[in-house]
Amino acid sequence: MHKISELCFGKAVLPEPVLQWVAKENLWNLWVPKSHGGLEVPLIDGLETLRSLAKLDGSLGWTLTLCSGANFFVGNLQKEVADELFNGNITPIFGGSGGVFGTADKVGNGFVINGTWKYATGAPYLTHFTLNAKIRENGIDVLMDDGSPVVRSFLLKREQVEIIHDWKTMGLQATATDSFKVNSQWVDGRHCFVYDTFYLPQPIFKIPFSAFADLTLWVNYIGMAERFLEEAERIGNDNGMLNGLQKIIWHAISECMRDAQYIQSMVLEVQNIPEAYVEEIHQKASHSVRTLTNEIIQVFPILGIRASTLDHPLNQVFRDYFTATQHHIFSPLGRRNQL
Repeated sequence: MHKISELCFGKAVLPEPVLQWVAKENLWNLWVPKSHGGLEVPLIDGLETLRSLAKLDGSLGWTLTLCSGANFFVGNLQKEVADELFNGNITPIFGGSGGVFGTADKVGNGFVINGTWKYATGAPYLTHFTLNAKIRENGIDVLMDDGSPVVRSFLLKREQVEIIHDWKTMGLQATATDSFKVNSQWVDGRHCFVYDTFYLPQPIFKIPFSAFADLTLWVNYIGMAERFLEEAERIGNDNGMLNGLQKIIWHAISECMRDAQYIQSMVLEVQNIPEAYVEEIHQKASHSVRTLTNEIIQVFPILGIRASTLDHPLNQVFRDYFTATQHHIFSPLGRRNQL
């Protein structure tokens, strides 16, 4: 595992040996059922895995979180589509954008997709792209009862999209979170899906997707904070100031795992998870990440010039962490922004 960390350090993309290791360990399919070639790990085990990967390297953890989280959509696909994609000769790697940056015009039993979507984590590694688009008929938006546009999610093959290499950030470089463009590509209606509508019976698919997203990203911040603490301790001039960060990390781990345990027990008992509890998890995670962020900001100035040296691991994890803080999910504006 230490070698994996060294291979990832400072890279613009994940190195081929790392991608081979990920494939060998089947980590893209962390949440995918065994019936479809996946690991089918319980929620708590999967979160621990993602946290350990983020601790190894921010880009590695973030990429596997977002892409394995996209492969989670296997449960949203109609069963025959899921069977076709996940029981074939190629391991699917899904990823894409959560923003609504394009349109889907109804044509026959499918849709013609147009638009440009931002922030597809792992774009160079993907076999399929997911996106959200407004549904149109005869060039006119289809509307909900409240007047808002109908939005659906779609799955496109890699060859149907044009990757735009525009990911130029101070950290998380190897996530290669590029934009992508779709120009008049027809997609079978069977490749249209809806979040929280599932066709597979496994317990993981009983978890509301927003809670799943919050928990999986929360452990990434925790893992990167743990790595920051380790590297800061190696520098060794904190005068006890790192104790506060250590306590905050312990509290974050405890709180996150407690919520994960509760959700896991609820789904195993076939109980619905109240919307109020889903929102409570979001608020806890948001507060936890803000607290970690503030403490890291307090600690960083005492760590000396090595912490500001580009080829020092501490500087890399600092840049990775604060690039991650720009993700909309735990920002002050919540889910209304995009990364």
